[in-house]
Amino acid sequence: MNTKVLMVSMLYDYGIKERGFSYDYYNIYDVLKRVLGENALFFDYKNVFDKQEKYLLNEQLLRTIKKEKPELTIFSLYTNQFIPEVLDQIREHTKTLCYFWDDQWRIKFSTYWAPHFDYITTPDFNGIRKWRERGLEKVIYSPFGCNHYLWAKNDFPKKYDVSFAGAYHPYREWILKKLRKAGINVYIVGAGWKNGYISFEELINVFNQSKINLNLSNSGSLDIRYMLSSAKAFRNAMSRFKKGDVKNREQIKGRHFEIPGCGGFQLSYYVEGLEHCYEVGKEITIYMDMDDLIEKIRYYLKNESERGEIAQNGYKRTLSEHTYEKRIKEIFNLTGIKYGK
Repeated sequence: MNTKVLMVSMLYDYGIKERGFSYDYYNIYDVLKRVLGENALFFDYKNVFDKQEKYLLNEQLLRTIKKEKPELTIFSLYTNQFIPEVLDQIREHTKTLCYFWDDQWRIKFSTYWAPHFDYITTPDFNGIRKWRERGLEKVIYSPFGCNHYLWAKNDFPKKYDVSFAGAYHPYREWILKKLRKAGINVYIVGAGWKNGYISFEELINVFNQSKINLNLSNSGSLDIRYMLSSAKAFRNAMSRFKKGDVKNREQIKGRHFEIPGCGGFQLSYYVEGLEHCYEVGKEITIYMDMDDLIEKIRYYLKNESERGEIAQNGYKRTLSEHTYEKRIKEIFNLTGIKYGK
């Protein structure tokens, strides 16, 4: 019998068709299709939820699972589209696994939903220990990665000295204004910026065409210069001290793997655990504060050969250790699912 897997996620990025397919679709489901063919199924819960009541969505999902009989059903939650009791019922018909991409700061949310799945994942290097302290054992360390079938290295001429791709955030805005004042021009794309959102294919081109790809924090900063730059900046910085599910800490994200997955040179903010994924200074470069960022941009723009060597090393490390094909194969092994058709 061929392995059958159902992916339960959003088909489009945050459910918005104009923004293209979602992260889960591009990076997980695309790999599942390549491995399982027609036995890789997709359930777009955001589309169903937008058209009917919550309980009807849950009933439709349960009917789909009873009909298709997948060996494994993979979830990626957004907010509260599901009913806990239905998730418990689903476990009678299939093994279930849920990706918790943001369990380092969505602690209340992830702790509430985690017991309703057979397995969960954490991208946190220390996540298994943290979850076991909360009483949950079936936790798989599975950090972000990249789908190497899609994130491609191309030998394009360098069009941009420095680029940044990511959504608007007040702290990012402050950083980019500081760079501009220092005489460093940055090509900026992403939701909320002047150039706006770009397609998946265009994003890959930007990573390939940039001498330096910035990976900037979006959790705010306690840098006094930022805090005093505006009332909005001060409020944003103070939000780090709020209780509950507030994005008040850094974490390794998909971008850390996507840039080197395209052979791009990456200059990133530091986040705990990054040194376990890439060797700092040889496969990735990091900055510690605003002054350090300016200094390193100027240095690496002048040192092309060193920049190229770091980018190539990061690319090789990504292909050897950080592809989603490798991540999914590990998950299948740990959940007792046969990998392949």
